[in-house]
Amino acid sequence: MERRIEKFFSNGLTLEYSIIGEGEPIFVMHGGHSNCREEFGYKALLENGFSIITPSRAGYGDTSKEIGKSLSAACDYYMKLLNHLNIKKVHLLAISAGGPSGIYFASKYPELVCSLILQSAVTKEWLTTKDKELKAAKVLFRPKTEKYTWKLISIMNNLFPQFIFNQMFPSFSKLSQDQAKEMLGKEDVEEIRKMNNRQRSGDGFFIDLAQINELTIENLQDISCPTLIMHSKHDGSVPLEHPYLAHKKIPTSELCLLDTWGHLIWLGKSSKETDELLIRFLKFHNT
Repeated sequence: MERRIEKFFSNGLTLEYSIIGEGEPIFVMHGGHSNCREEFGYKALLENGFSIITPSRAGYGDTSKEIGKSLSAACDYYMKLLNHLNIKKVHLLAISAGGPSGIYFASKYPELVCSLILQSAVTKEWLTTKDKELKAAKVLFRPKTEKYTWKLISIMNNLFPQFIFNQMFPSFSKLSQDQAKEMLGKEDVEEIRKMNNRQRSGDGFFIDLAQINELTIENLQDISCPTLIMHSKHDGSVPLEHPYLAHKKIPTSELCLLDTWGHLIWLGKSSKETDELLIRFLKFHNT
């Protein structure tokens, strides 16, 4: 997977991005704790002749945190990046905490978006002050300490991959590990290990938590392109209220509930079906 990593500069700010492959372009809004080096789901897209452009969203990687002063400002920079690359239209793929960015972009720049795919995506208020997950995240992933958190996770994961997989499992799936046993492949533990070695939060995760509150029902209703909503029935990270809301409010949407083991729909024995559904949708709605 040959990946070019570039930087786009505008108004004194930096937007880092990567490009892989050649062909019909897919613009990826990666999930939380990720960046332009994301890998999940890319292999099938490349094998089917697509190119993938992935900006490190605001505050992630080497992208300036100031780009994320608002969801509107961030999406304006993503639009400028496409103009810089002379790309007229893209398939927009929004993943997990990248959901608000994808939804807002598709609603505000319909002329640039051929189709929208929401994968395990956040589509409304997510973690609140009542959630213990938010309280833990504000300690573990705040900008001044997140690099130490991820370094420790990485070290432990490299030493004890199965143990860390077991510890993280409940954050991804509502199933018990016994229930999910038949859904998981031997390679999934290794994929989680590699994921934890490339994860960083930077300022991005806190920006995500703020930007989610800027998303409105009107943004969902304003989306006019064909939209595929892909979500696991057993997602332990982003509840099913999110895909149901998106399907209800996006007029052109199709909801596909997957019988996968959890949030990371690109892993597990059913990941091939996930890829096939996505490729079929993209080829039907080509640019």
